[in-house]
Amino acid sequence: MWLVVGLGNPGREYQDNRHNIGFMVVDELARRCAAPAFRAKFGAELTQTVLPKDGGQPAILCKPQQFMNLSGQAVASAAGFHKVAPAQIVVIHDELDMEPGRLQVKAGGGHGGHNGLRSITQVLGSPDFVRVRCGIGRPRSTERDAVANYVLANFAKAERALVEALIAEACDATEVVVKSGLTPAMNRFNVKKTLQT
Repeated sequence: MWLVVGLGNPGREYQDNRHNIGFMVVDELARRCAAPAFRAKFGAELTQTVLPKDGGQPAILCKPQQFMNLSGQAVASAAGFHKVAPAQIVVIHDELDMEPGRLQVKAGGGHGGHNGLRSITQVLGSPDFVRVRCGIGRPRSTERDAVANYVLANFAKAERALVEALIAEACDATEVVVKSGLTPAMNRFNVKKTLQT
């Protein structure tokens, strides 16, 4: 069993924010595999499916419904109930330190200041989960609140095609991790390119 977690903040006012790309990817994965409707459990919205749809592995799709800095609680609860080890958890999240449209798959490492990753690492007691990092770039401003304002802002209309391509590639990468493992996913998706608009 795999646990695939998309990070974001709950609530309609946040749904199109850069910080919520993890939710967007999990929603698209659910659509691709015709998963049952999400249901509230363990402080998250969960559904169980098979990834990829044809010939894949059983997986729980998870969208934590606490705010980002508390998202580890729902992840740990779902993982504990379904007996999922950290190495079988995939966390999909926004990444400031990668240019917009770039994607990278990795396992373990630090949280890089990302409150969702920090929370998951603390509550799980391990950083050894898989990350699907979705590049959103950094704001140009150096003002104190610039990063918070940037990640909590919606993607610009001009970025829409780029974002849709990034979501599709993040779904592809997640499916490869679940079906074939980390190394094939890294070999295929960790190429230094930016998706074109």
